[in-house]
Amino acid sequence: MNVMRTAMLLAFMTALFMGVGFLIGGKSGMMIALVIAAGMNLFSYWNSDRMVLSAYHAQEVDERSAPEFYLMIRDLAANAGLPMPKVYIYDNPQPNAFATGRNPQNAAVAASTGLIHALSPQEVAGVMAHELAHIQNRDTLTMTITATLAGAISMLGNFAFFFSGNRDNNNNSNPLGFIGVLAAMIVAPLAAMLVQMAISRTREYSADRRGAEICGNPLWLASALGKIAGAAHAVPNYQAERNPATAHMFIINPLSGERMDNLFSTHPNTDNRIAALQQMASEFRSGGMGGGGSGGSGTGYNAGSTPPSQAARPQRTGRSVPNTGSVWGRGDNEPRKGPWS
Repeated sequence: MNVMRTAMLLAFMTALFMGVGFLIGGKSGMMIALVIAAGMNLFSYWNSDRMVLSAYHAQEVDERSAPEFYLMIRDLAANAGLPMPKVYIYDNPQPNAFATGRNPQNAAVAASTGLIHALSPQEVAGVMAHELAHIQNRDTLTMTITATLAGAISMLGNFAFFFSGNRDNNNNSNPLGFIGVLAAMIVAPLAAMLVQMAISRTREYSADRRGAEICGNPLWLASALGKIAGAAHAVPNYQAERNPATAHMFIINPLSGERMDNLFSTHPNTDNRIAALQQMASEFRSGGMGGGGSGGSGTGYNAGSTPPSQAARPQRTGRSVPNTGSVWGRGDNEPRKGPWS
């Protein structure tokens, strides 16, 4: 089903490329757009994850540079029955996180410094378990391709000015003339929104449920969602504002003003998601469900377990890691305080 959904997305994006190309340059513009779309589809499959991570200046961390966070992801991935993804931290005060990658074997999770600062250890575990659920559900390929191509389509609208300013009025290559160019200028900037709407928001409910199973406690994620949603509108994410086509990748929409659970929202209403998780917690307490593991029958992740050993603390490697303040410590002689301290 996920393969079919991805194929349908690629077909839709290709058709949209061709439609905008036709509005700008007629049949010749449509053929050029077809070639570009084919190249973008291929490029996005292999490189869209890198482009998204680069857009947010995310830096890869490991057991030496961010031991507590890295080991937490490792344990959660093992609990979900997933290969260890690459782990990234990006410097942004807004608490948020996303996952990317074309498949579970080539996946990455990224968390903001704001997320690590603002949330408790249990809430961090709930959020990252949600992102691992997206990887396990193979949502990440659709999400990253959508982000890359939607941004490219939006940029295509900017070329309408160039084409309109250099087109001979007697040139009949575009039968719609200036009206076609004007339509492209209007349609293209809305393409990102249209594509985001095409992706079913039910994937967030599914990832919430699976993430709660992975971490073992639905209330951890429910509490995290409430905090992130409140901060998302109070703390601007300028990187996301410059890359609005990536908004659907985050656990909570990072753009300002996104509150309504309607046709134009990229995410379900947060209150609805929290209510579903609270109901799931009731099922946990009543013994009707098990958490964790690839089959959903494990005991969940123990966020209160013994912190990583002193030997796992970060050492100087010459690589710059985003400054997470009191979370990872500020100096070599200062104790490193991670999510589990």
